[in-house]
Amino acid sequence: MIQRNKAAPSSAVVTRISSAATKLFVLDTNVMMHDPTSLFRFEEHDIFIPMATLEELDGNKKGMSEVSRNARQASRYLDELVGALQGDITGGIPLELHGDKAATGRVFLQTEAINSQLPASLPSGKADNQIIGVVKHLQEIHAKRQVILVSKDINMRIKARALGLAAEDYFNDKVLEDTDLLYTGICALPADFWDTHGKDMESWQQAGHTYYRVHGPLCRSLLVNQFVYLEGDQPFQAQVREVSGKTAILQTLKDHSHQRNNVWGITARNREQNFALNALMNPDIDFITLLGQAGSGKTLMTLAAGLAQTLDEKLFSEIIFTRVTVPVGEDIGFLPGTEEEKMNPWMGALEDNLDVLNKTDDEAGEWGRAATRDLIRSRIKVKSLNFMRGRTFLNKFLVIDEAQNLTPKQMKTLITRAGPGTKVICLGNISQIDTPYLTEGSSGLTYVVDRMKGWQHGGHITLMRGERSRLADHASEAL
Repeated sequence: MIQRNKAAPSSAVVTRISSAATKLFVLDTNVMMHDPTSLFRFEEHDIFIPMATLEELDGNKKGMSEVSRNARQASRYLDELVGALQGDITGGIPLELHGDKAATGRVFLQTEAINSQLPASLPSGKADNQIIGVVKHLQEIHAKRQVILVSKDINMRIKARALGLAAEDYFNDKVLEDTDLLYTGICALPADFWDTHGKDMESWQQAGHTYYRVHGPLCRSLLVNQFVYLEGDQPFQAQVREVSGKTAILQTLKDHSHQRNNVWGITARNREQNFALNALMNPDIDFITLLGQAGSGKTLMTLAAGLAQTLDEKLFSEIIFTRVTVPVGEDIGFLPGTEEEKMNPWMGALEDNLDVLNKTDDEAGEWGRAATRDLIRSRIKVKSLNFMRGRTFLNKFLVIDEAQNLTPKQMKTLITRAGPGTKVICLGNISQIDTPYLTEGSSGLTYVVDRMKGWQHGGHITLMRGERSRLADHASEAL
């Protein structure tokens, strides 16, 4: 894995850098502020930290933001390494001193001034250009060794490559290089499935569901809680409940597309929505991720399931709705009021979907709907992500909207807030990421989908079709 740098190296340090067999990665500041553990992600290769990188870490250490916390943690790691070394740091500090045996290389700190000739168009006063100068100086001294700048700044990588220097993005945080390979939670069964897997099949009924124990080669590739379907004259939809070698147990689903199985007045409009509603209404599933384009019904189905299980079934005490406050356009500045009042401008999606859900009861009349609206609002709490650390939610229905804008570390912080009886639902569209330095491959939403797949109490569905309107569907394809 590769990462980037921002500073210039010292000749004394450089002369003692190890053999040409290993690479030398120069880290840009934004790599360490994005992932403080990046220092230990380069295996046997060496790392060079320019003085400009240290200066920028120092300049970003104040504050309570994720960037500030990461800058402080990266500085702590460097302090531990320097403090554990007995001797001169110019020879490099073994990364193994931190206790991470996967990193066998060394980290070198710039100890002397470096004057490398850069084009006049690159002002030397800028930290990015100082780091590029360091890379250039190191490459000149170690002509037989591969020196690589690791940076998450696209323009910095372009400038480095324009000068003939090797530059790469930081790849270690990427869960997948190709998000087309991301787990969808759905598997289409082959047309001959029953012929190849139906021999010695067992079936039984329990709690309103039919179960099938099937045997065959496809079972090895199935995951627990994955949804499977078979199209044709006799359509079949089921959920994988157990997998053991070439044997799997399939459980039939409740048909939420029929009005008699509606969830708070909402019915499924397509196959994926039916899968999603089955997962949302399943009390054995504690963690659900729903991916899909705009208008695919993620928020509407989640709120309908939350209201049904909170107000009707009394499984949860309240619904907590939160999202990342990243604006699409210019920020509108500070907002007055309490935490919930400050979050209201970000909760348009919540209000829109509550309006839809409130209109599903045609027989209640205007007074009845007003009373229902007040009851619903009393059981839904809007919370900011900024105050989640240290909290524990008991018997809550926790909805994390726009989860694609979270980093893997932020996602872990949120999901670990769940106490007994709490269900966590993450909603998002990884093609609409507004957070700097996050991509489809490194988003926290992609991370949890990949890491939580196959868990017996977790479920994931990728919604394929938008159901908002014919205009929205055409716009998402044509624009």
